[in-house]
Amino acid sequence: MQPTQDEYEKAMIEAFVNKPEKTLWYQQAFSKFNINGIDTMKWVWSWWAFFGGWAFLLYRKQYLPALVLFILSLLASAVPFGGLLVAILAGGFSTYFIYKGYKQKKAEIENAISDPQKRIETMREVGGYNQWVVWVYVLFVTLLFLYMVSTMLAVASMN
Repeated sequence: MQPTQDEYEKAMIEAFVNKPEKTLWYQQAFSKFNINGIDTMKWVWSWWAFFGGWAFLLYRKQYLPALVLFILSLLASAVPFGGLLVAILAGGFSTYFIYKGYKQKKAEIENAISDPQKRIETMREVGGYNQWVVWVYVLFVTLLFLYMVSTMLAVASMN
């Protein structure tokens, strides 16, 4: 028995997200980006994206948006409150880039595979997340923290 279009779409999103506890959140977020077949960028808040920024996009396998956000974050850090502004924008708009990545992967899979069940299995393989990013981000933040502490100690010892 073939799944209905709605069941198929939910299964594809679930396979893409590959975290059952997050599927409903992404289904609701993705539904805000598609209005009667037209994709529109909307504000959907994500605390993970706010605090994680580029790492959130890297975690969700959105490599080009992650690189752009990383570079933008570096440039914005030179401006007072620039980093905060970029973090707020990342928190509100990063999920849209994940949606665009989902749509792209879905289109590629649907063009290559006709069987709905095989499409879902393939989406589970190509979608998902990079668990290693969590560890890299923790290491990055730890090294940044240690650098800041050592710099403050060095400045304090000069006085």
